[in-house]
Amino acid sequence: MNKTELNRLTGIAREIRILIIKMLAEAGSGHPGGSLSIADILSYLYFKEMRIDPQNPEMQDRDRFLLSKGHAAPALYAALALRGFFPVEDLFSLRKIHSHLQGHPHHIDTPGVEASTGSLGQGLSMAGGMVIGCKLSQSEANIFSIIGDGEAQEGQIWEAAMTAGFRGLANLCVFLDYNDLQIDGRVSKIKDIYPVKEKWQAFRWHVLEIDGHNLEEIETAVDSFKSEKEKPTMVIARTTKGKGVSFMEDGVDWHGVAPNREEAEKALKELSNG
Repeated sequence: MNKTELNRLTGIAREIRILIIKMLAEAGSGHPGGSLSIADILSYLYFKEMRIDPQNPEMQDRDRFLLSKGHAAPALYAALALRGFFPVEDLFSLRKIHSHLQGHPHHIDTPGVEASTGSLGQGLSMAGGMVIGCKLSQSEANIFSIIGDGEAQEGQIWEAAMTAGFRGLANLCVFLDYNDLQIDGRVSKIKDIYPVKEKWQAFRWHVLEIDGHNLEEIETAVDSFKSEKEKPTMVIARTTKGKGVSFMEDGVDWHGVAPNREEAEKALKELSNG
């Protein structure tokens, strides 16, 4: 990745974070921490990697993204709006009655959303099903997904992992947002998912470990995924919950609490100067 491209994607990730703060402050509720932590991954996928067309969201051979940790919807909505699926102004209707942007992604109402998610553990099964569906229709589309580390405590994650590994769903690339925080505290203290790499390898996955905020490492991981022809890919992305806002970073209190006006102004100032 050249410097110009790196700067472009870094700027988009920053804009995603700025929009997350603005829309959550407007809504007065939502999930900032886990939304901010995935902005870099979404920037790369939506603005560099995926074969998509905002003017034709149902394009048959499009790549697909599924946000399994659906509570991080503000990050997805920001990426979709910036990519042109709907007006940026719509973001400020987040969580309001009759808005097409609710607290969790809704496939029927929101252009660019591939599946309704939010019930933790189910998204990975849907992503695997999408790969199988594409293969049956003779499409070589790639399916990308993000799951949470707290979500990885769910049994259905491992049922889906077993199925994808056994069936060799090589068109499936999953990022684990590994920030070690869930709503009740440290993942490592509540129900530790360690050893992560060895678990996914045991389920027949191609496993990579990266800094989830490093766009060049994200690119290297995606390139490795595209080179793998026999196994699904798990990218263990080490991230910081609340990334980009100093008083939110690595703080469990910001899992599901929106910033007030004063806090939002402080956060926006930091992000704008970043």
